[in-house]
Parts: sequence; structure tokens; C-alpha cells
Amino acid sequence: MFKNVWAQRRRAVEEELRRALDQTPSLNPTLTEAMQYSLLGGGKRLRPILLMAAADAVNGSGEKFLTTAAAIEMIHTYSLIHDDLPAMDDDDYRRGQLTNHKVFGEAIAILAGDALLTLAFEVMLRQKGVASTVILNVVDEMSRAAGMSGMVGGQAIDLQSEGKAIELETLRRMHMGKTGALFRAAIRSGAILAGASDEKLSALTKYAEAFGLAFQITDDILDVTGDEKTLGKPTGSDARNKKSTYVTLTSLDSARSMAERTVEEATEALKNFGAEADFLRDLVRYLLERNK
Repeated sequence: MFKNVWAQRRRAVEEELRRALDQTPSLNPTLTEAMQYSLLGGGKRLRPILLMAAADAVNGSGEKFLTTAAAIEMIHTYSLIHDDLPAMDDDDYRRGQLTNHKVFGEAIAILAGDALLTLAFEVMLRQKGVASTVILNVVDEMSRAAGMSGMVGGQAIDLQSEGKAIELETLRRMHMGKTGALFRAAIRSGAILAGASDEKLSALTKYAEAFGLAFQITDDILDVTGDEKTLGKPTGSDARNKKSTYVTLTSLDSARSMAERTVEEATEALKNFGAEADFLRDLVRYLLERNK
């Protein structure tokens, strides 16, 4: 049931992404092709699915917000294009295919990322059936999560930490920005769009923060234990780039224990929700067994 819902919503998100691109005129066909290459090149669609699942947990209205869900996937895809660049993580493969800059060149890849980031906010404003004040709250959530106090700020810490021994707290702060901020924004935005009470929004925020941490810890574990073909990207990149991770700063066993505790915290945050939050419960537990 859990994976069937995920697959169904993943297809819906991909259809919405195609629709959003088709509705947006472009001055340059190569730029459009580069955007399509990364945006429609597969992926778990985890952030848009989390947005819809959070709305479901509030009042069961997740699919009403497919437009905003697609927008957050555009922000995520922009970040992947830029992360893969030679000046950043310098990766050749993403999701089993050549990275954007390997196909279109660095300049077009940078512009494709820029275009996806700006298009995301245009798409958010296309959301129907929601008061303009609510849309503005969501735009505020997303912009903060994507910017210097979130994803970009975390990436800056990451780049400056390469080859250095950093404290576990610095690592936590880095990933709360780089990875966790967009998860937090996805879940909070879904809840806000669905009209969550302050109590439910607070509980879902706690879930989101624990989810983001659990995702990053398990991602660090997969970089050591994962299969390159299954993951669709090279493994061992953290070690090659001399990056601090939850595995390198503790141990593989300690990282696994930390992930288990964090999943329990996420589940506990949903204690006052009923069956409407079962997808969120199943999703965070799935992190402990995922292989990609």
C-alpha cells in the first residue's frame, strides 16, 4: 500500500512537471532541453510527495497541492545540477545518467539550474484554491529553505569543510541546511496549504527535522555500503573528497544506531495523528531499509 501510493504520486508529480515546463515559454531551446534533462530524468520525487503527505495528515487534501509539490522538485533539481558541477562535488553521474554539465557544458548547466530555481517560484504562484496570504507564507518557507539560511548556507559549510576534521555539531548544522531545510519546507508547506493548526504544524515540523536527519545519516551509510549501480551514482565519494559524515565522525554501527533513534523520534512526533499520517510513519521507517 505504502509503495503503491508513492508510485502513484510520483507519476502524478512527473506529469505536473512536464505540464509546468510546457506552459512556460523559453527564449532558448538548448536551455529548455537542459532543464528537461535533469528535471524529467527520474528520481524519488521525495520532497513533493512529502508535501502532499503532510497535507493528507492535516485534512486528506494532498493532491490538491500538486502544483506547489512540483515547484519544490524544481528547487531540488536545481540544487543537484549545481552540486554536480566541477567547482562543487564534481560528479559525472546522477540517477544513472551523465550529469547535466557533462552533456550540456558547465555554462548551460549553471543557467539550467538558475532557470529551474526561478521557475519554481513562478509555478508556486499558479497554485489554485488557496488564499494569496497562504501562498505567500509558502513562498517565504521555500525561499528561506533554499537560501543562505538553508540549503545554500549548508552547501557553503560543506565546501569549506572538505579535508578538515569538523565537530559533529558543525556537521549537524551543515546538513540541517543542505539537506534538512528543503524537507522541512516541504512538510511545513503541505501543512500550511492544508490549513494546519499551530499544534499540528509544530508536530509536523518536529517530524520533518527528524526525517531530514535520518535521511542524511542513512545517505552517509549508503555512500559506504551501497551499490553504485542501484544508487545511480558513484559510491565512496565522501571518502574521496575527504568529507566529514556521520559514519566518518563516529562509526558505521554508531551511525546506524543514530538513524534508528532519529526514526523513532520522527514517529513519536506523529503520536497525536491517526491513520491519515500512516504514509509519513511508513516513509520514515523505510529510510532504515532503503538501498538508493
